[in-house]
Amino acid sequence: MELGKTIRALRAKKGVTQEQAAACLGVSCQAVSKWETGASLPDITLLPAIAAYFGATIDELFQTPAETRFEQIENMMEREGHIAPEAFGQAAAFLTQATVDDPKCVRAWTDLADLYNHRAQYDHYLAAEYARRALELAPEEKPGWVAYLEAMGGVYGDEWYDNHFEVIEYFKQFLAKNPDSFQGHYALIENLMADGRHEEAVPYIHRLRVIRDDYLALFYLGDVALYRGDRDGALRLWDAGVEKSPGAWQAWCSRADRIKKLGMTEQAEADYEKSFAIQSPPRLTDPLFSLEQMHEQRGDFAAAIRDYERILDVNEHDYDGDVAESERLREAIDRLRKRLERPAAP
Repeated sequence: MELGKTIRALRAKKGVTQEQAAACLGVSCQAVSKWETGASLPDITLLPAIAAYFGATIDELFQTPAETRFEQIENMMEREGHIAPEAFGQAAAFLTQATVDDPKCVRAWTDLADLYNHRAQYDHYLAAEYARRALELAPEEKPGWVAYLEAMGGVYGDEWYDNHFEVIEYFKQFLAKNPDSFQGHYALIENLMADGRHEEAVPYIHRLRVIRDDYLALFYLGDVALYRGDRDGALRLWDAGVEKSPGAWQAWCSRADRIKKLGMTEQAEADYEKSFAIQSPPRLTDPLFSLEQMHEQRGDFAAAIRDYERILDVNEHDYDGDVAESERLREAIDRLRKRLERPAAP
C-alpha cells in the first residue's frame, strides 16, 4: 500500500528505527512493520500523531510516490485513446512540477511531450471525422479538404507547406552539438529524403555508417542510387543491407517497404512475412499492418482479414489484450467482412 511506502520513506528520512517510531507513537514494533509492508493500515485516529511525528501533513501521508505517478501517467497514455480533461490536467501539473524540481529530469520532459502528443493525436482523430462530414456535404469546398489533410498529416501539393525545413534545420543544429548521435542522424536523413534532398543527405549517411555499421546506411545509399536513376544499384544495396543484418526484422521490413513501391509485390510479401516470423515476443506488428494494406489495396479482403486477425492475436497474447486496441481491430475486421460480402460490381 502506498501509505506504508510513505511511512517507511519518512522514517528513513528521519533516521529512526521501527522500534523508536513505535515507542513514540505508542504502538508495537510489529504494527509499524505491518504498516510499512502494507500488511495493515494504521488506525485512522493515529494519522494526526504519525503526521506530526514525521513533520508531514495528513495529505502528504497519502501522496503517491513520484515513481508510481510516472508509471500511472505512462500507463494511462498507453491504454487510453482519450484522456479526460481532469486527468490530463493532473498529469500535466505533476510532470510540469517535476521539471521544476529537477530541470534535468529527462523522463518528465519526455512524458510531457508524449502527453501533449497523445492529446493532439486524439484531437486530430476528431478533426478528421468532422472534416469528413464537411466534405460529404460540400465535396468541392477547399476548407473541408484542407482541414482533413491537416488532421491526417496528408500532402497538400504545396512545396512551401509540405516541406520539413524547420525539422531539418533543428537536427542540423542538434548534430552540431551531438555529432555522434545515431537518432539525430536518422531523423535528419529521413526528413532530407522526404523533401527530395537526397544528395544533401549523403555525407550524413556516411557518418551514420561510422556510428552504427548495420543495414540502415546501406538502405539509405540504395535510396540515393534509386533517386539517381540506378534501380539495379539500389536493389543491390538493399540486398546487401539484408545480408548485413539478417537477424534484424527491421532490415527485412525495410526492404519490403522499398521493393513494393517498385511493383515487386510477391517478394515484398515474403519479406514482410520473414520480418514478422523472426521476431520474439513481444512482437511488433508493423509488417502485418503493411501486408494488410497491400491486400486491401488489391481487393483481397479475405487475406486482409487474416492479417488483422494475426494482429489481434499478437495484441491479446503479447500485450495482455489492450481493450481499446482490440476493439479497434475487431471493427476493422467487421468492416472488411462487409466488403467481402458485398456483391462485385458488374
